[in-house]
Amino acid sequence: MAKVDEVFEFLKNNYKDNEPILLSEIKIPGIKDVSVRQQLKKLTQNGRIKRFDSGVYFIPRKSMFTFGSEISVEEVLRKKYLMDGNDRCGYVGGLTFANQIGLTTQLPSVYEIYTNKTAMDYREVMVANIRVIIRKPYVKVDGKNYAILQFLNLMKEIVEVSELEGAALTDRLVDYLKQKQIRFDALKPFLPYYPDRIYKNMYEVGLLHGISA
Repeated sequence: MAKVDEVFEFLKNNYKDNEPILLSEIKIPGIKDVSVRQQLKKLTQNGRIKRFDSGVYFIPRKSMFTFGSEISVEEVLRKKYLMDGNDRCGYVGGLTFANQIGLTTQLPSVYEIYTNKTAMDYREVMVANIRVIIRKPYVKVDGKNYAILQFLNLMKEIVEVSELEGAALTDRLVDYLKQKQIRFDALKPFLPYYPDRIYKNMYEVGLLHGISA
C-alpha cells in the first residue's frame, strides 16, 4: 500500500466525515510526522481530504453539490479547545455565550474561550480568519463543573454582555439554571476563585442569596 493510501486509511478509520482532524494529534505507527504532513498535502491536492485552516483538515462528506461539504468554526474550536478526546476541558464565554442563552442579540465578532489547554491568562489566535481569545480558566474545567464555571464567568461580566435588565434578566438566568439543573449551593464552592465584583453582580440580578432571591 502506498504511504499516501496508508495515511488516508488511518484517517478513515479514526475520524468521521466532516470531523475536524488536527495535525497535532495524528500519530501513525511507523510513519514520521514530517511524512504525515507530506501525505496530508497530497491528499488535499487530490481532493480526498480538505484543509480547513493551518493544521486542521477533514474528510468531506459526500454531497450532491459540486463544492462539497464544509465544517464550521464552532466545530473546530470545540475539537481544539473545548474537548480533550471525550473529556470536557473548556467552555465559551463573553458575548458568544450571552448570545447563546438569549441575553443579547449582538453577534460576536470574536470568540472567547476558557480552556485547560493553555497555561497563559490571555492569548489570541486566528482560526480561519476569525479572532479567538484564549484564556486560562479560574478553576480547572471538567465534565462536572464546566456549566457552573461558564455561568459564573457570565456573572462576572453580566453588566457588559447583557441587553436584558431587571426582572427579565433575572427570569432568564433562573430559567437557564433550572434548565441545566444547577443549584445555587453548587455555585458557592467556586465563588472565591472569581473577582469580588461577581458578588455585586449576582446581588443586582437577584441571585446572590439563591435562585429565589
